[in-house]
Amino acid sequence: MTPITREMLRDYIDEALPDAELPLVEKALRDRADVQAMFKQIREELDRGEHSIGAIWRRERLSCATREQLGGYLLDALDTDLHDYIAFHLKTVGCPHCQANLDDLTKRKAEAEEPVRKRRQKIVKSTAGLLKNALGS
Repeated sequence: MTPITREMLRDYIDEALPDAELPLVEKALRDRADVQAMFKQIREELDRGEHSIGAIWRRERLSCATREQLGGYLLDALDTDLHDYIAFHLKTVGCPHCQANLDDLTKRKAEAEEPVRKRRQKIVKSTAGLLKNALGS
C-alpha cells in the first residue's frame, strides 16, 4: 500500500499532482477511510479562508500570464522581459494552469494553420498549371 501524504493531497486539490501519482491518490480516496479523513481535514483547513499575501497570491494566480500574453509568447511577439518571465514561469516554476493554457493555444494554432497550408498548396498547384499552359503556348 503506497503511503498518501498531506502534501500529495494538497497537490491533488491544487491540480499540481504528478500524473504518475494521480491514480494512486484517487484510488486511495475511494477505498481508504484514513485518506478520506485526511482529505476532508485538508479541505477544511483550505476553506478557512487563509488571508496571507502568499495564499491570496496563489489562490488568485497573480503571477500567471493572461491568455493573451501566452498567445504572444507562443507567437514570439512579446518584449524580452515578459517573454523571459513567462518562460521562467512555465519551465522553472512549472505552473500547470499556464501550461494547460499554452497547450490549448498551441493546439488551436496548429488547427488554424492546417486550412491555410491546404489553401496555399491549392493555389500553388493551380498557379503551376496556369504557368505551364502559358509558357507552353
